[in-house]
Formats: sequence, C-alpha cells, structure tokens
Amino acid sequence: MPILRVNADQEVCRLHGTMQPLGGALNRAAESDGPVIVMITGFSYQPSHPDHCPHRLVLDLPNAPPPRGVPSWPQGLGFGHRASGEGLAIAFGWNARGSIWGARRRAIAAGRALAKLLTELRHRAPRRRVHVIAHSMGIEVAAAALHHLPAGTIHRMVSMTGATYRSRIIAALATPAGREVEFFNVVSRANTVFDMFYERLISPPERHDKALGRGLTTSNALTIDLDCKLTLKRLADLGTAIEQPTHRICHWSAYTRPGALDCYRAWLRDPETHGFSLLRARLERPDPHRSSKTAGTPVFARAQLLT
Repeated sequence: MPILRVNADQEVCRLHGTMQPLGGALNRAAESDGPVIVMITGFSYQPSHPDHCPHRLVLDLPNAPPPRGVPSWPQGLGFGHRASGEGLAIAFGWNARGSIWGARRRAIAAGRALAKLLTELRHRAPRRRVHVIAHSMGIEVAAAALHHLPAGTIHRMVSMTGATYRSRIIAALATPAGREVEFFNVVSRANTVFDMFYERLISPPERHDKALGRGLTTSNALTIDLDCKLTLKRLADLGTAIEQPTHRICHWSAYTRPGALDCYRAWLRDPETHGFSLLRARLERPDPHRSSKTAGTPVFARAQLLT
C-alpha cells in the first residue's frame, strides 16, 4: 500500500470515497517500511469534486506521466516504484473550496482530524518517521495538528509558499510536538501577490503580523527563497538543483518548478545527508521581498491546470 487516501470529515478522517473510518486500512498501512509522508493541498481543492478533487490531480499516483503543469506529488516524492523501504504516502484531503474565510475555519478542524490520524498511526508504528509537506492553506492544517500531537510525532515539515501568518507557525512550533519539528519555509517572490491578498483578506492574530511568505526566523525553522540565485546555486551544489523561475506571478511554483519536488524528496527521504544544520549553514536566508528583479515572464500561470 504505497498510498493511503483519506479525507477530513469534520474532526475525523475517513477513507476517500467512503464514509468508513480508517480501521483496518491504517493497520495495513502501518505494516510497511520506510518514511510516512503526509501530503496536504491548499485552497480551492475539495475531495470528490468533479473538477477539483486533489486525489485525481496533484495527489494522484498515475501509471503514466502526469499532464504537463500538473505534477504528481506522490510520484515526485518517490512513491509508486514498489521498492523496499519506499514508505507510505498519506494523501490528506479536506474541503478548501468556497470563501477563504470558510476554508481557513475548516483547516483548523481538519488539523484536529490529522492529529487524530497521526496519533493512531503512532500507536501502531511508534518508530516510523513521519514528515508533512503542505502547500498554501494546507500549512494551516499542519500547524493546527501540532497543537494536538505528542512530542516527536512529526520530524520534518515542508511549507510550499504557505498561506498563513508567521505568528501561527511560531505558536505551532512552540508546542511540544512543534519544538521537535524541522520546519522548511519555502518562499518565492512569484507568490508575493497572493501573500498580499492573504494579509488583506484574513485578519492577523496579532498587530503587525505578516504572512509566512515574508520569512520566518526561529531556532527550528529555515526559510528557503526559490528566487535567490545564491540559494539555487547552493542547492545545486548539494545535489538538489531547482530550475530558475519562469513566471513572475505564480501561486504553484513551489512544486511546479522542475527540480522542486526532487529537492523535497531528498530532504524528507534522506535527512541524514541533508541535515538541518548543514542546510541552515549553506542556504542563504534573505528577505524574499527585497526589491531586486525576478527573472521570468510577467504573466499568471494558468490556474486551471492545477485546480
């Protein structure tokens, strides 16, 4: 079972396409070897929606190469090869359609559902290493889960241009579970417009709070700017090359850029080689919103390819 498809139903998880609890499926999933990687999509997705179901789009594990512009996260993260120690992909769906305010409220409930799922998995397989990778508002789900998990449940967390406020992540990383997480804050100037929209539409928890895309500094968080040429060079030197940006405005470039998912795969599957201290020492952490120009064409990437 390389992939377990689940959806948040209020504050519990059910198997995708059914109303059944996880039950035996989680038992079978826990028997596999290798890392557990939880994948969480962001705003606009909804399980079983005819056009926006994440399990048929970016969370799919296709037999053939995916359509151009719609990369398969499980495939990019190393699943589907039936190799020993491949691990378990958990495709986590939640209702992120409708208004951005409604989606954010549901993200908090989905976070509690995720926490229950990971707690059950921990009971069944306490030695399995668990990582989380999330895009956009999916990081709200992951952050909410940290408030309800015991220490050591999650090892690494990758936020791909996450849509939330810095204070929410700081609070989540201050929890018992959060203090043991190695947090990768992947940002891009191509997402700046969306960060600005988020700050104007969602009231900040604290005065003068800023979107996560503006950077984050904590003892266990590293901000990686995908538009910084020095950062890209150093990533390439580490064997995790990511191509230069081609769009000035794009909400999805953190996983559509060639090489991006390969890089995250290395971080999540080989944390010993790609140690957090090493990456922190090697990767530049500039202000992602500095005024220098970004390469690329001044057009929006086509959202319909990704939703």
